[in-house]
Parts: sequence; C-alpha cells; structure tokens
Amino acid sequence: MIDLPVGKHVIVAKSIGYTTVKKEVNIEAGKSIEINFVLEKDIMTFDEVVITGTKTFKRKTETPVIVNIMSRKNLEAVQACNISEGLKFQPGLRIETDCQTCNYTQLRMNGLGGGYSQILINGRPVFSPLIGLYGMEQIPANMVDRIEVVRGGGSALYGSSAIGGTVNIITNIPKSTDYSVSYTTHQINKQALDNVMSANITMVSKKRNAGAVLFVNRQYREAYDHPGVTLNVDGTQTIERDGFSELPELRNNSFGGNLFYQPTPNQKVELNFTSLYEYRYGGEITDKLAHLAQQSEERIHNIFMGGVDYQINFNEDNSSFIAYVAGQNTDRKHYTGLYPIRTDYASDLEFSEAESAHLKNPPYGNTDNLTLQGGTQINHRIHNFLNGSNTITAGLEYIVDDIVDSIPQYGYGTNQKTENIGAFFQSDWKISSSFTFLAGLRADKHNLLNHPIVSPRLSLLYKLQDYTQFRFTWGTGFRAPQAFDADMHIAFAGGGVSRISLANDLKEERSNSFSGSVNFDYPQQMYILGFTLEGFYTKLADAFHLQPIGVDNLGEQFIKQNGPGATVKGATLELRANYNKKAQIEAGFTLQSSLHDEAVENIEGLESKREFLRSPNDYGYFTLMLFPTDRINMSVSSIYTGSMLQA
Repeated sequence: MIDLPVGKHVIVAKSIGYTTVKKEVNIEAGKSIEINFVLEKDIMTFDEVVITGTKTFKRKTETPVIVNIMSRKNLEAVQACNISEGLKFQPGLRIETDCQTCNYTQLRMNGLGGGYSQILINGRPVFSPLIGLYGMEQIPANMVDRIEVVRGGGSALYGSSAIGGTVNIITNIPKSTDYSVSYTTHQINKQALDNVMSANITMVSKKRNAGAVLFVNRQYREAYDHPGVTLNVDGTQTIERDGFSELPELRNNSFGGNLFYQPTPNQKVELNFTSLYEYRYGGEITDKLAHLAQQSEERIHNIFMGGVDYQINFNEDNSSFIAYVAGQNTDRKHYTGLYPIRTDYASDLEFSEAESAHLKNPPYGNTDNLTLQGGTQINHRIHNFLNGSNTITAGLEYIVDDIVDSIPQYGYGTNQKTENIGAFFQSDWKISSSFTFLAGLRADKHNLLNHPIVSPRLSLLYKLQDYTQFRFTWGTGFRAPQAFDADMHIAFAGGGVSRISLANDLKEERSNSFSGSVNFDYPQQMYILGFTLEGFYTKLADAFHLQPIGVDNLGEQFIKQNGPGATVKGATLELRANYNKKAQIEAGFTLQSSLHDEAVENIEGLESKREFLRSPNDYGYFTLMLFPTDRINMSVSSIYTGSMLQA
C-alpha cells in the first residue's frame, strides 16, 4: 500500500478457512513498513461469508437474518454421504423418512412440514416438489461446498414455500488445483452394506481468472429387512425377518461440475451442472421384476440440473448487476403395487382374472418434470446514508414448473403447470457499527391465484462488542394451492394409489412469523465458547390439510382444502465449544409445539386431532470431534427425536 495517511491503522488479513488476524501499525512519513501475517486453519469458524440471508455477500455476524452454516468439514464429521444425512445435524431441522417401502424424505423446519421449506441449489429454487421427495438422498456430499440455512419468516425474500425456512446448497467452488478420492462403507445391523465411492478434481488457472471443479459419486446400498421379535408361549423370543425391506435398495450414479471465468477483473461468469441417476426398489426382497413381487415400489430417476450466472461490478464496486438462468429436468419411471391374491382360479396352472389383468397391464407409471427460472438482480451501496451506509437490492424473477405424472392402469393422472413472477426490493441499512436494520418486500403473482401476494419482512441486528449479536425478525409468507407438492406421494395403498384433488374454493395459505435470537461466541487463545438461543412463532391462516373423502376400487381419496388456522412456536438452543483445536463439541436442541386452532380429521373414522402429524415436541443432535494430529480426525454423533402423533 502506498500514500496511506500518517497515523495509526489496523490491517486485517482474512482468508476462507483460516482465522482472521488484525495488526495495528503506526505509519510515519517517509518510512516503509513490512507487515507479515501467519494465518492458521480455522477449526471452528463462526464469522464466515454468507449470502442466503440477504442475497448479498456478508459476514455471518453482520447479517440481520441469522444464517446457520454446515460446511464440508461438518458433513465429513457426521459421515454424511448425502445432504439428507447432513441436515439432520442442524438446529431446528428434522429429516423425516416416510413410506416404509420407498423411503421418500421430507425436510421439516421449526415444526412445519416439507411443503413449507424452500430448497435452493446455488440460490436458485430448481429443487422442484417432485425432486423434494427423493432429492436430498440423491445429492452427494462431495458435490457440496457448504449448506446455508435460514429458519423462519426471515426467508420471505425467496417467495412461495419459504414459510418454514430456506436451505441453500452451494456447490464446490474452485479455489486451488487439487484432487481427492474417497471410499466409504457402512454396515447396517450386520446384514446390509452401503458403499459409496466419490472423487473430486479442482483446477485453477495461473492467472486465477478461470477454474473448474468436477465431481463423481457412486453409491450402492443393499435392501435391509429389519428383524421382528415374536414372544413364544414358553416365554422365549423368536427373531424373524418377513422378507420385506425397511430400507430399499439404492443405486446412485452422479457427476457434475462448477466452472467460472473472469474475462475482466470486474466480470464473472459461473456455470454449474449436475446429472443424477438413481434406481430405488423397496418391498419384497426378490430378484423378480417389480410387478411380479408380492408388494413393491420401484423408482428410476434421471435428473439433470444446472445454471448460468453472470455478474458485473461497476461504480468502483459499489454497484453490481446479476443475470441468471437455471433449471432441471426429471424423467422418472415408477411402479407401485402388489401382486393380486388368487381367489377365483380352477387350478395352480391357471391365472385368476385379476392376475391376468395385472400381468397384461402392470401398473407402471411415467413422470416428466421440467423447472426453469430466469432473473436479474441489482445491488447498489450508498456510503453516506443518514450517517450510515445502505445496500439496496432489487430484482425480478420468473419460475415455471411443469409436471406430467400418470399411471394408466390405476386411472391416475396429474398434469400441473405452475408459474410465478416475483419482484423483490430490500434495504440493508447499517445505521452504525452496532445497529443494522433490514427491510424487504417481495411481490408474487402465481398462476393458480387471482391476485398478487405481497410479503414484507423486517429484521434488526444489534451487536454488543465483537462477539454478541441480538436479532429480531418479522416476516410474512404464503403457499400457493397446488396438488403436486410434498404431500403428494403415490403411496402404496392396497394395490392402488392415494389421490389428491383441490377444493373448488381453495385459496393460498398465509403466514405471520416472528423470531428473536441472541448469538454469543467468545474466542480465547486456548478455547472458543459459544451459544445461540432462538425463539420462533408462526401463525398460519387458512392452513392446508388433506380431508379423507372415501375409498374406491383404485385406492384412497383426499381433498386438499383450507382448514382452521394453526400456530407453531418454540425455542432452539445451540451449544458449541472448541478446546485448543483438539476437541470440538456442537449440539442443538429444540422444544416446540404445532397445533391447529381446531381439531382436524386426518383419517376417516378416527378421532380428530389438533396436533400436527409427525411433529415431535422435542428433538436435537450432538457431535463430538477430536483432532489429535493434523492427519487424524475422529468424531461421534447422535440424533434424538421425541415421540410424535402418527394418526
């Protein structure tokens, strides 16, 4: 540096993955000073750069919306081979596995179901409702650089389905030339093996103006049949397996990459792409074709997703313009059913009428799903704004999701196209070094609604010294009425399907959310101690629920309709500590309640309930990591889930 003013200055050295070092220097006229920095690897980072909370790059301790980060290191510590296994170790989050046969998953945030959570890939909502059923198990951990999580109404900037929160999966970013290969094997109760092989290669040009990360991943998991215990008359126990899987067989192949090019210092083009193939089979463990098994579900997914971002900075880096396109295409073949029971045949050599019909036209289905998004965003920093600084963000985006799903033999078909045009505006006003006020507004026009939806949010950050932050956030959100979402699973039901139709007068579901938190991280030379305490409250109006309306020869029927309001509230406590970079503890625990204002009927003929189904009032996680040497890492982790109402 040259031409610095005479006097005292503070020089800060920062690098991702390393501790920040500050040095005070005294500049004198006519003298040159050499300052050397030695940065150490940051074992427990609590001030990373994040983007999800404000759609702009900010230090975690500077953003008014609280953002949790799960890094690549955290994924490795809990031995996560995919994002589903990793997100279990985030406060306020639960990964729920539904359907014993096919094991589709839902992400539940702050006590709300899967349809209330928005999953992003590199900031783009191309994770469609269909991909949401199985995609969290399909995205491998070695594809991920980090996962940023925003819980509650603070994520209203992302539009529909972000009531419960937003999870942003950020793929690997080229930083240096490197490669890695890994092989992981798990044994499930001494019966089934789960083997995962992955590899990454990173390349960066000498000028560091271009780079690429490429990854491949292959998984094979054997079907697992959990043994049952039978109590005999003489008091002894017999352990037996029924020949049906509790965990389905999985075969996954995936590859992809993330590339960037900077034609000039102030311009950047980023391209990312991912190809996913998955074969999933659950039910009777047999080598037969799916429709010859006694009961089974088979899924074959071919998914391609990707996006291109262009950014240019100008006005001495105080302004930037971003344009982006992203999308995904899914081709799915699927089977759901059971083999007809023989009741009306003359001999073992003859097929019954039901068998003949089943063998002639087995109930295989086809699904085509296309999601496309395009948008622009402008950021502008105002340095002198009422004695502070303000970053203005505004943008427009359009997203369309088109899905065609059919099982002709069951008389089932869904052809649904949803379109949404959104505009957002945000003011990120840093009033002083201690106070930041964030105000945002988003307007959406959904094709299934006759009117636009306006969703505001307000957040306030107060910083006490360098290691304590107090935050308060209020925001509103909505869910559009659509048939195919996380509720819509073509579930095995006596050989048929569960079908959902929309009520004629169905309107959007609205939310009002409040959250407040205190975040404390106290670093010392030998240790770091920290905690986060957050309270949340969400009020739902016209909440969606599925009303059973009967059973026909094809299966159960439900109608999605607006029910009474609901309230979800609770608190989450996170604890973290690191001693001398040799031992680290992270833990989180949530207490909450999820209640409808009035009891609703979930299953025809059974007592109505106010409680949300499958929503425990307490859950949490714990992770202990040990670093005895630079080359040896050890970890122990555990998950706790309290009791919950099933029906």
